[in-house]
Order: sequence, then C-alpha cells, then structure tokens
Amino acid sequence: MTGTVYKSTGSWYSVKAEDGTFIDCRIKGKLRMSDIRSTNPVAVGDLVDYEIEDTPDGLRGVIKEIHDRENYIVRKSVNLSKQLHIIAANIDQVFLIVTINNPTTTTSFIDRFLVTAEAYDIKAVLVFNKIDTFDEAMLDEQLFLQHTYSQIGYECLRVSAIQNNGLDKLKEMMVGKTSMFSGHSGVGKSTLVNAIEPTLDLKTKEISMQHQQGQHTTTFAEMFDLAFDARIIDTPGIRGFGLIDMEIHEIGDYFPEFFALKNDCKFNNCLHKDEPHCAVKAALEEDRIAWSRYRSYLQLLEGDDENYRNDNFDEERAQNKL
Repeated sequence: MTGTVYKSTGSWYSVKAEDGTFIDCRIKGKLRMSDIRSTNPVAVGDLVDYEIEDTPDGLRGVIKEIHDRENYIVRKSVNLSKQLHIIAANIDQVFLIVTINNPTTTTSFIDRFLVTAEAYDIKAVLVFNKIDTFDEAMLDEQLFLQHTYSQIGYECLRVSAIQNNGLDKLKEMMVGKTSMFSGHSGVGKSTLVNAIEPTLDLKTKEISMQHQQGQHTTTFAEMFDLAFDARIIDTPGIRGFGLIDMEIHEIGDYFPEFFALKNDCKFNNCLHKDEPHCAVKAALEEDRIAWSRYRSYLQLLEGDDENYRNDNFDEERAQNKL
C-alpha cells in the first residue's frame, strides 16, 4: 500500500492512505539504518510503501520503502553536526516567516535559509508578519529588507495574522500546492496557520519577554489538508540554520544576484573574495548588491557557526553604506 507521511514523532508516523484514511506506521530497523547520515530517515511529505500488521493495539503499518523525493529541505542536526535533519520533503514552495523584532529575524538567518532553498530547488517566499506592531523605525527596516530581497527576485508578502491583513494573497499562492511554513519560534507560524484555516486551532504561546524568543509550541513537523485545495506543513521553530553538503565554489551560485554576474568575473573559479576583476565585488562597491548579502556569503564561505546573530542591523547598515 502507498501513502503520504503527514506527521512524524521520531518513532511513529501518521500516513494518509490513498483512500484518505490515516494509519500509524513505524519503520523497520533495516530502513532506519540505511540512511546513516540522517537523523530522520522518514520525513513529512514522503511518499511511502507500507504493509498492515494486526497488533494487540489494533491495525498498524510498517513502512517498507520511501519513494524517490522530488526535493527536500534540510538543516544540520542540533546535536549531531555531521548529520542532517530533513525538515520536509516533496515541497512546492516554502514561506519563511520573518519578524523585525519580537523576535528578530536576522539577515544572516534569512540568507542561510534562502541558500538552502536554492540548493534544493524549492521556491522561497518571504512573509513579513506582525506588521500591525510596527513603529516608524520598524516599518523603515521592514521596507528596506523587502526592497533588498524583491530586487533579487524573491517575492515578499506583508501580513498580520492577528488582524488578518494580507492573507488573501498568501492563500491564493497556496492553492493546489504543498507549502511549508518555517521560521524562528515566536514569529507567528501557528497563529498564521490558524488565521488561514481557523478549524485547525493549532496551539500558540506568547513571546518570552525575558529572552524575546518564542516558545516551542510545534514539537514535530506536521502536514494539514486545507479547505481551499492546499496542503501546509507546519514546522518547529528553528534558532539557527547551518548548511550541509555544499562545496565552497557552489555557495555563490545559490545567491541569484551573484550567479547572474559570475560570467563577468575574470576567473571562472572566482570566490568573489580576494580575486582581482571580480564582477560581484564591483557590483558591491556600486551598491548593486546589498552588503548584508555579501556578509552572509562570506560567513558561509568561511564556515561560520550557524548561530551567528546580526542583532545590530541598523548600526551595521550605516557603517557599511546599506
């Protein structure tokens, strides 16, 4: 039998069968060992083959095989840096929920996420949430970020989950597709999902005032069918986003504005760092490339830790002529 994984708890998986029913499944040991680099061999969104077993607790499934994935998005395992964690698979698009503060989503985090989406060929959209809370300075910063990323080619939305502003466009983009929502804890993912589909009633919590970080209300990734012919994958909040399995000469290719200039560099293997006659550095000096993007690129190039924070964005922007 074939079905789609809708929820993973690490040991059990909720699989939707072709007839629309759900069954709890586990994986056999050999399958678990076959993917030694991944902390979770089966991910939400996976298409799997399974068999039914009659157990003392009722009918249960055993996953026998995972179909080839169209794509997937990963991050480094929190505790096992050499292993990857597959966040979700077979995604049409990912919405990165961004907040200016409460909590702050840094440009470093945004860029790492976008690079990963580019590497795995997944369309990424930036969703600026909590616009109802903006003062003038926050509005200026949000519009600046929106300009930066829209100039590169990323679609940006401005929404308020609390006031239901901007949700029509978001829902329109989701029709007929499987979309993943991601971002830091506390950016309002679950509140946004509830605003889109109130019947889901996902749990939400307030921001921790002491640390200005969200509380982890989504423990495991889970996919939901929505009433308007869409599927959404809600994911746990993530603090940092480390890249994996990426060669140093590949990184620049996943910055679209860098890739567009690559052929104009003097050297084919230009890293856009110390080489002469570099088209990317020339564009940087002419303010055709954002300094925040170039800083993110250098951090990735140098293998900086995923938990880097650019909390003083306004000061750095002024110092670097952003």
